[in-house]
Amino acid sequence: MLTRRVILTGAAASLLPGLLRAADKFEPGPTQYIAALGATSATSGNDAETWGFWEVDPGPRGVYLRDYPALAQNANVAPEGWTLDPAGWWVEEYGRLMEAPVFPMPPGRYVVTGGREVTSVLTVQPVDADGHQAWALSHGATIYDVTHLRCRAALYTPLDGQACTPDAASDDSFPVRVGDAMPAVSGCAKRDYQVLIVVGRMVEV
Repeated sequence: MLTRRVILTGAAASLLPGLLRAADKFEPGPTQYIAALGATSATSGNDAETWGFWEVDPGPRGVYLRDYPALAQNANVAPEGWTLDPAGWWVEEYGRLMEAPVFPMPPGRYVVTGGREVTSVLTVQPVDADGHQAWALSHGATIYDVTHLRCRAALYTPLDGQACTPDAASDDSFPVRVGDAMPAVSGCAKRDYQVLIVVGRMVEV
């Protein structure tokens, strides 16, 4: 999904004026991705347990929907070694099936951006006793500010008593235009996620 996103992690520190605390150190790393839910205007919340995290770019590791029959014949194991879950499968904006992200979000302080004008520090707390996970973006940034608008991700799950398989999705629905929702698929419920780009972490020194 994300192969056309170019983020220069080595230059990310120059995008962070005013974000660093005295005890902070910015550690750039490989570009990673967060699948986030919530209002686009939100600056904080208590639901990061519903967010997913990709340690590696799932796009190049994906399988196009048109190649799903071959994937199914291989016990749903993709060439890159990940396994498709028929009870909940992910698709990106170019029509590639993706490996599922990790849930819940690993706690930490992530430097996130939408590749536009805003870079922020996303602080994710550990899951609390009630199963919730608090999060907050620094300096008034909103989820929209740090969403890469061209990146799209949706999770498809079966509606009650119905079949929901990737071969019911139409290649003609992809690529998805910026601003459009991911396409509906017969027999499936759909959850659209916003994609945040992680360019590094904040650590205390």
